[in-house]
Amino acid sequence: MDSILALQSEIIKAIEQTFTMVSISVAAAIIVGMPVGILLFLTAPGNLRANRPLYSVVSYAVNLVRSFPFLILLVALIPFSRMIVGTAIGPLAASVSLSVAAIPFYARLVEQSLRDVPKGVIEAAVASGASMKHIIWGVLLSEARPGLVSGLTVTIISFISYSAAAGTVGGGGIGDLAIRYGYQRFETEVMAACIVILVVIVQLVQWIGSFAASRLDKRK
Repeated sequence: MDSILALQSEIIKAIEQTFTMVSISVAAAIIVGMPVGILLFLTAPGNLRANRPLYSVVSYAVNLVRSFPFLILLVALIPFSRMIVGTAIGPLAASVSLSVAAIPFYARLVEQSLRDVPKGVIEAAVASGASMKHIIWGVLLSEARPGLVSGLTVTIISFISYSAAAGTVGGGGIGDLAIRYGYQRFETEVMAACIVILVVIVQLVQWIGSFAASRLDKRK
């Protein structure tokens, strides 16, 4: 307990760094990943704007990034991170790699959520002469809201874990604290505290996400 109290400021700083990394990567997932997911759905064979060549190119790019284990992607993107934020270490540098990984991750979840929208609803909107903008915003995204929220919850939880992994290569955050003090200095109490913090954060995010998805589900 004494070692935890002595590192109180470090723990708070680590939590803030983790929050920064996850927030930036999730924002990138929403801003870029959601449009990519919508594009994948619309251009898939048999859908509203079917375009097999475009779908194949975008789908291949998404699968290519997702095929990299995160630590390998993190190391591979060090030059890119240095070019974007001017450094290869720290939470901002890790946020670049996390964002690159988050975009295709959430894009696939968005695509899957849109696939779950009943085709009858889409066909009714098309038959009524609705514009593509209305179909996307008023039908697809509206009907898929529970799935989109659930997918976002999965993304946040996954990238909390990824941000902890980023700490192993100087990314900062709770993972970095666990490695530097809990592992390298054999301070078991610090390692346990880091695990408890991560568990509490994940449980809180899951509860909020499940509650929001349940409230948005029109079937209930």
